[in-house]
Amino acid sequence: MRQDVVDLHRFYATSLGQAARRLIRRRLRLMWSDVRGMRVLGFGYATPYLRPFLGEAERVMAFMPAPQGCVHWPAGESNQVALTEETMLPLPDSSVDRILLVHLVEHSDSQRRLMRECWRVLTPNGRIVVVTPNRSSLWSWSENTPFGFGHPYSVSQLQNLMRENMFLPVQHSRALFLPPTRNRFLLRWSQGIENVGSRLFKAFAGVSIVEAGKQLYASTGTPQHKRRLVHIPVTVPPMRPVDGNQVGNNNDPHDARSTTLTMVDKDS
Repeated sequence: MRQDVVDLHRFYATSLGQAARRLIRRRLRLMWSDVRGMRVLGFGYATPYLRPFLGEAERVMAFMPAPQGCVHWPAGESNQVALTEETMLPLPDSSVDRILLVHLVEHSDSQRRLMRECWRVLTPNGRIVVVTPNRSSLWSWSENTPFGFGHPYSVSQLQNLMRENMFLPVQHSRALFLPPTRNRFLLRWSQGIENVGSRLFKAFAGVSIVEAGKQLYASTGTPQHKRRLVHIPVTVPPMRPVDGNQVGNNNDPHDARSTTLTMVDKDS
């Protein structure tokens, strides 16, 4: 089940949503510390995490999938959001340097086509970051947040997904060790809880974050084995006499000619 854009917008307006945005944004900023002169694309519902790149990147764009809907962003400025299909991005090949997928992969019914489309528009030296709910966290069990919907992933599962779609994982991170609660005391200490959880309770993070690069050359499979010659001895029966000519002794079972048959062993 995919949440509507109105529900997503409403969640990030709450105190818990603001804490989640702050904690995840901090991890993303560590991965992308410098995007000067780059073109950044957020796909899904990534607008809560794109604000730090405005004014630094050459261009920041936000695409939202049609089943989810879209809202104007950034507030009070010219709109930079477009409504599009997951597998048909209105961009030319190798046109963006950074892609951020949030609230998208876990809901997609065409993950392979989605990832291949992201591969198409990413530059050869570009980077893609995917943020998904972590399957072993309290956030993935709670339906009070957007991270409780869709298919959750562990870091290793997310890395495998990237490799299967021609991306090479380069680093990973985790975030949201804060329980999905609106308790003011816990929210006030959210950063301290995050610091402790990232050291002691990594498996229980709310989200898995994986960054990958574009893989330009893929393996063509198992290399072909070298062929070698195999010599097989073959016994040839004695020749029969023709026109009264005797060739050997027909009654002698040992009177046989031998030769060698050369075959090619393709499996060695």
